[in-house]
Amino acid sequence: MAFFVLGINHRTAPLRVRERVVFHPEELRRVLADLTGDAGVHEAVILSTCNRTEIYCQAEAPQTIGQWMAADRRVPYHDIEPYLYVHAESEAVRHAFRVASGLDSMVIGEPQILGQLKEAVRAAREERTLGVVLDKLFQHAFAVAKDVRSTTAIGASVVSMAAATVRLAEGVFERIADRQVLFIGAGEMIELCAAHFAARQPQRIVVANRTLDRGRSLADRFGATAVRLEELAGRLHEFDIIVTCTASQLPILGLGMVERALKLRGRAPMFIADLAVPRDVEAEVVDLDKVYLYTVDDLAHIVEEGKESRQAAVANAEMIVGARTELFINWLDVRANVPTIRALRDNAERMRRRELERALKTLARGGDPVAALDALSQRLTNKLLHEPTQALHRTDGERGEVRSLIARLYRLPVE
Repeated sequence: MAFFVLGINHRTAPLRVRERVVFHPEELRRVLADLTGDAGVHEAVILSTCNRTEIYCQAEAPQTIGQWMAADRRVPYHDIEPYLYVHAESEAVRHAFRVASGLDSMVIGEPQILGQLKEAVRAAREERTLGVVLDKLFQHAFAVAKDVRSTTAIGASVVSMAAATVRLAEGVFERIADRQVLFIGAGEMIELCAAHFAARQPQRIVVANRTLDRGRSLADRFGATAVRLEELAGRLHEFDIIVTCTASQLPILGLGMVERALKLRGRAPMFIADLAVPRDVEAEVVDLDKVYLYTVDDLAHIVEEGKESRQAAVANAEMIVGARTELFINWLDVRANVPTIRALRDNAERMRRRELERALKTLARGGDPVAALDALSQRLTNKLLHEPTQALHRTDGERGEVRSLIARLYRLPVE
């Protein structure tokens, strides 16, 4: 059974494609059960973020997994097939380690992906789709990520998604302190953005969330107020800066809602950062005058600015990933020998028990103990050496190779 990762990410596919294959956290357990219900899939972990959807698994064929993904997301396979990548064995291990370390992220070195990966592994463990191989893989991945962060400077100049959002907003409004800020959602990304914006001390911060209690919990941390999502239609015009990131399957901010807000603002500009996948804002909003709409893909331009300063740290991190990949592949190779070793030991144990029983019967009949032990050792020696001896007799052109192999196994002197 092959070990591989199949996926789609910000490097291979645009946002309009990625958002069609997102797996939301609340459906992961059902999805994992469906995936591993197929006899061809033995272990599985699904990582789905705004920048990637990846399936790590042990299965018979990658194409089958890709077709399953398309069917589950109700997307024609030919629509996503050109954007899919597959990494097998050592490349799959290296990819997992790079993802955990933030080396494959849109923002190189960003720490958020590690938490997302741990959540994905936790979901697989709860659904019991995390077997020995994947469990070991991700424990190593987490250790690699820790090594990279503690021994390189990859996180020193990182531009997080949240920090990039603030920088874009400052490009529209010179002073965040003069602005009204609205956060839609109450998840981890919104929490990170709220922390960055709160440091600029805006005039007011409001958190809009479907669950008011959760919105209040986040708002209280930043001296903000909380409102229900249903209130947005009548209040959207109050805000200069809007950051949204929810798990909604449908847009939260429609074209008509934003148009009405603009009219009420007297055409004053609005900054909107849509960090959700699928998008929270209808795509047509980008065409409105005085609206500055940015998606997760747009943030890549800001990320590039800090790329040169991170090159040395990235090189060191890649060395760590390479070395740890080799160690894990060695573990996989050793593990592949386990069934053979177990079968060899079981076979030897059966021989030992049979000969021991014969010797005990001889002793029970009053036989000479020395003769019984001598016979036991001779019979056991003959049986253990029978197969190697027969292998030497049976081979023709490969006799030299078999002879060398047996010499190495039994540490025999070579003439």
